[in-house]
Amino acid sequence: MFSLFGVPVDAAYHLVSGFTGILTPVLGGAAAVAAIIAVTMAVRIVLMPLSLRAFRAQVAAARLAPQLLALRQRHARQPERLQSEMSALYRQEGTSMFASIKPLLFQWPFLSVMYLLFRSPLIAGKPNTLLAHDLLGVPLGSHWLSGAGPASLQGGVFLGLFALLAGLCWLSGRLGRLMAAPAAPAASAAGLSDGIRTAPKDPKDPKDPKDPKDPKAPTGVAGGTGVLVKALAYLTVVIAALTPLAAGIYLLTSMGWSLVERRFFFGRAAGSRRDQGAQQPDRR
Repeated sequence: MFSLFGVPVDAAYHLVSGFTGILTPVLGGAAAVAAIIAVTMAVRIVLMPLSLRAFRAQVAAARLAPQLLALRQRHARQPERLQSEMSALYRQEGTSMFASIKPLLFQWPFLSVMYLLFRSPLIAGKPNTLLAHDLLGVPLGSHWLSGAGPASLQGGVFLGLFALLAGLCWLSGRLGRLMAAPAAPAASAAGLSDGIRTAPKDPKDPKDPKDPKDPKAPTGVAGGTGVLVKALAYLTVVIAALTPLAAGIYLLTSMGWSLVERRFFFGRAAGSRRDQGAQQPDRR
């Protein structure tokens, strides 16, 4: 993969190195860290139009979720009819099933170049001098378990980085739940409006998936899946523990920017929904 991104990584290296040289007279030893943060933010600003498109697609998907759920329930035994109805619904709304994925795929090469830059010891066959700089005396090229080990200043810096990343992961998960919340009541209403019983309440009903006496009931599966999803949300912390400090700083900056970006877009979308609701006439 590195050979594929060799030229752009080399260009990004010279950009960050040049910016570090400009900041050194002002920030001294912290210039490299400031350059990593500044360049990462600059790249994220350039990619904001793609992020906005992805977020709009996610909002559209959340808005269509109740209707898609109703279609899946209505045509559960007719997969071809279901696919046709879903495609028609997406076309009607001017979106598609993969509308939120395409912008993210376009962002991937840029973010990969930045990540490779801050984790590679060699750039174009020469030492990556950015990793020779330090943060609080800890070299940017050091790893968590290398050198003095976790019970040292180096370990403390990494643990602080991990704590910040974990906090961002938690906030990101919380924001994701807030973004999904508006679609949940609508989904329930869609099921009721179609006259479809989505969850049998009779404990004696053999078709009730929640019946503990039903041998086919998926006991523990949903709970285990939920735990796995929550654990995967913290995968960034694991990646930071296996990469140089410079890459961890990049991950922290990029993830923090992404969180602020999503919160901003979500606030605008929520405000737009409130305005539309206020403009609708009272039909009572």
